[in-house]
Amino acid sequence: MKFFQTLLAFVLLAPALALGSTASADDFAYALMNTSEGDIVLELNKTKAPISVANFEMYANEGYYNGTVFHRVISGFMIQGGGFDHHGNYPTTLHQKPGAKSPIKNEWTNGLKNTRGSIAMARTSAPDSATNQFFINVVDNPALDQPRGGAAYAVFGKVIAGMDAVDRIRAVPTTRLPNGMSDVPAQPVMINSIKIVSKAEAYKSLVAAAEARVKALEAEVVAAKAALEEARKTAEANK
Repeated sequence: MKFFQTLLAFVLLAPALALGSTASADDFAYALMNTSEGDIVLELNKTKAPISVANFEMYANEGYYNGTVFHRVISGFMIQGGGFDHHGNYPTTLHQKPGAKSPIKNEWTNGLKNTRGSIAMARTSAPDSATNQFFINVVDNPALDQPRGGAAYAVFGKVIAGMDAVDRIRAVPTTRLPNGMSDVPAQPVMINSIKIVSKAEAYKSLVAAAEARVKALEAEVVAAKAALEEARKTAEANK
């Protein structure tokens, strides 16, 4: 069993470790996003997206994101959050959180792509209009890398652990509000906090996530073996 745990942990960690090693020339920051669906660990590319990363770090360090929600969820596209909160009877009390800072320059030409697991700045139709909102791509979205109205969507990092939480969020039921907002989660999906952490802390969370996944897989194996044994007993009894 110990060998099984080690092997599974290595398999689960290998993609993130490989990504980190191939991009070692870049400088990264790390963030731990605690949501109502689990933790998400982010690696933020300070070399390729310095403006976007500094902007995200500013909001995180101020505690601005704490208590906000993922307000737009499209299961075959992305999950978006960081700019709305609610007080009282959700979702009717959903509203834009005050306190957004000045818009930032769009860094869409930095070479980072809107692939599954990447995090990018949300904006209006104006190229340089991003402030506090971000989205995580749940599939590859190459169309978002193509300029529309003068610019595409700027990626500034990626998920290195917690895509299971992202996938749980993408699967939540959504609704349309009387004010016209669509793709709103029917129940609140909270961003409890976003903290900028050290690389060591980020990778500690990554390992913890891999270990939790190993335990979940082990439980599935135990349940599958029990079901197999029951099926054999049933088959033997009905010979």
